[in-house]
Amino acid sequence: MILSHQKVSLVFGGIRGCVCVLVMAIAILTFLCPPAFALDYNRESLIQADFSGQVLTDSEFTKANMRGSNLSHADLRGVQMFGTNLEGANLEGANLSYATLDSARMVDANLKDAVLEGAFAASTKFNRANIEGADFTDVLMRKDMHDILCEVATGTNPTTGRETRETLECD
Repeated sequence: MILSHQKVSLVFGGIRGCVCVLVMAIAILTFLCPPAFALDYNRESLIQADFSGQVLTDSEFTKANMRGSNLSHADLRGVQMFGTNLEGANLEGANLSYATLDSARMVDANLKDAVLEGAFAASTKFNRANIEGADFTDVLMRKDMHDILCEVATGTNPTTGRETRETLECD
């Protein structure tokens, strides 16, 4: 059976039209709904990196060096920061709910108004951290760090409405 030139053009023209519509639909969906991939920054040198305001949920920063980095107002729910150096980092207003912060170094970090609800912070060092307005509800941490934080705990978290001292269960 031999197809006429006209029939062949109609068949391939129809396929081309469908492919164009499909490609356009994928492009539109990609633009409107960007994929939410968890990123892997394990063991990276991210000194003074700027992640402010970014959505980084479920990303991994295990043993990364993030000294002096800006993570202010970032969505860090569920991130893995095991052994991460966050010395002097700015985490003001960040959401660290259910993050793994075990053995992280948050010395001199700014945690003002941060939400750490349900975070795992055993062996995390919070020495000289600014925790004004931070929410530590159900955070698992060492007793000595708890006592250090209770000495300086002040403020109310603007997102959760909880007082820092109450979330730490100080006296």
